[in-house]
Amino acid sequence: MPQSSTPQLRALLNDKDFVYMPAVYYPLAGRLLEALGMDAAYVGGYVTGGSRAVSEPLLTLTEQVETAEQVARSIRLPVVCDAGAGFGEPLHVTRTVQEFINAGVAGIHIEDQLYPKRAHYHKYVAHAIPREELVDKIRFACETRDQLDPDFVIIARTDTLRFEGRAEAVKRINLCAEVGADLGLLFPMNDEDAERAPRECDIPLVYVQSRGNREGRPLYSMQQLRDMGYKACIDAQLFMLASLHFARQALEQVRDTGDYTGMTFDDMVAARQSVEDLIGLERFYEIEEQTVEDKKWGKR
Repeated sequence: MPQSSTPQLRALLNDKDFVYMPAVYYPLAGRLLEALGMDAAYVGGYVTGGSRAVSEPLLTLTEQVETAEQVARSIRLPVVCDAGAGFGEPLHVTRTVQEFINAGVAGIHIEDQLYPKRAHYHKYVAHAIPREELVDKIRFACETRDQLDPDFVIIARTDTLRFEGRAEAVKRINLCAEVGADLGLLFPMNDEDAERAPRECDIPLVYVQSRGNREGRPLYSMQQLRDMGYKACIDAQLFMLASLHFARQALEQVRDTGDYTGMTFDDMVAARQSVEDLIGLERFYEIEEQTVEDKKWGKR
C-alpha cells in the first residue's frame, strides 16, 4: 500500500490560507507539479475520462482509483481525487472511500449527481439527487474515514446551484458539514454567487477553475479566490487543455510542412533533459554503474 499522505494534506489545509491543486492524470505530470513546488495534485474525472477517451460518466471506480494511485505513488505531494457520485449508494460509497485510502490518496470529493452519471453532464445538465441522499452518502463516507484514516479529507460537492440557486446549494453543503464533511464545493455562476458562497457556508470551500467552460462560469486569479475566502482551488483542465493545444499545433505543422520549427534544437534538448530529470534517470545510471555496467561491461 502506498504511504499515506493524509496528514500532509491536513497540515496544508490547517497551515496555509490557500491551497492550489492542478489536475493531472499520469505520474510524469505529477512529478512536474512536485518539481514546480505546487501544493497538491488533483486527479479529476474529466481528465481521467478524457485521457482514456471514454468520458467521465463511463469511468469505473477501478479506473479512477488506478489513475490516482499511479500518481500518488510517484510523488510526495498529497493527491485529491474526484470520486464522482461515490460510485453508487451509501453502501457503495463506503467501499469507494476504502479503495481511495488504500491507494494512498489524501482526499476525495463526492457529488449529488445521479449515478450512473449521464454524458449530458458535459452539457451542464445536473441530474441532482434529493438532498437527503447526498447527506447519507457524505455521512457514511465520513464514518468510513473516521474508522480507517481520520486525516482523510471528505469534500461535499453539489451541482444544484446552476438550476436551483445558491440557497439550495449552500443548504446542501451545510447539511453535509453537520455529518462531518471537511470542505464544500459548489459551482458559482456569477460574481455574486462566488463572493457570497464562502460567507454563507459553514465549512471552507474549494473553487473549481473550469477553464474552457461554455456556460459562462467565472474564472478568477488565485489571489481573487483567496481574497473571497476560498480555501483551495482545483484547476481542473489546465494541464490537459494546454498539453493538447500545443501538441496539436506541433503535429499539424509536421503534417502540413514536413517539419516542426516551434522549438529550437536547444529547446528540445532542454525538454528531453527535463523528462529525464523528472523520472530520476541519473539515479538509475548510478545504480547500474555501481553494479552491472561497471563490473560486466566497463564504463563508456
